Amino acid sequence: MEIAVKNMVCDRCVSVVTGIMRSLGYPEAVVTMGRVTLDRDLSGEELDRIDRCLVAEGFQLLRDRGASLVEKVKAAVLRLARSRDDDRKVKLSVYLSDKLGVDYRTLGRLFAEHENRTIERYYIAQKIEYVKELLDYGEMTVSEIACMTGYSSVAHLSRQFREETGMTPTAYRETGKRIPLDKV
Repeated sequence: MEIAVKNMVCDRCVSVVTGIMRSLGYPEAVVTMGRVTLDRDLSGEELDRIDRCLVAEGFQLLRDRGASLVEKVKAAVLRLARSRDDDRKVKLSVYLSDKLGVDYRTLGRLFAEHENRTIERYYIAQKIEYVKELLDYGEMTVSEIACMTGYSSVAHLSRQFREETGMTPTAYRETGKRIPLDKV
C-alpha cells in the first residue's frame, strides 16, 4: 500500500516521517519524499492513527488522489528549482509531464484548484526561496546566483525577486528573512 504525505519538503522530513512510522510499529515502511510504502493494506483506524501523529509533526496524510498528485507536483517543482543541471533547460510543463506521466493541462488545473495559484507561480516562489538561501550564505554574488539558478540575467532575477518579496536581492541580503519551504 502506498500513502501520500503532505508537507514533506526535505530529507529531514523523510527522517521524521520514518521515525513516526517506526514508533507506530511499521518498521517495514519505506519513506520517500511525499510517500510511504507499506507491504500491506492498512485499516481506516490505522490510517487515522498515522494521520494524527503526522499532523502533530506538521505533516498530513493525503487520501484524495488529486491532493496526492498536487504534492507530487510540489516535490518535482522543488527538485527542479534547486537543481544545478540540465533539467532547467527543459520547459517546466515538459519536465512535470515527463516526471509524473500526466498531461500538463491536467496538472495545472488540479494544482490551481488545490493551491489557488498556478504551477508557474509556485515554481517562481520556490526559486526565489532558493535564491534567498544562497544570499544568506553570503558566498556568491547576485550575478553568480542568477547564473546558478537559471536566470537569464541579474535584471531578470532582481525583477522576479522584487515582485515576490518587495525588495531587491541586495536589500534582502541586508535585512531579509526566509520562509520555511512548506509555507511557500
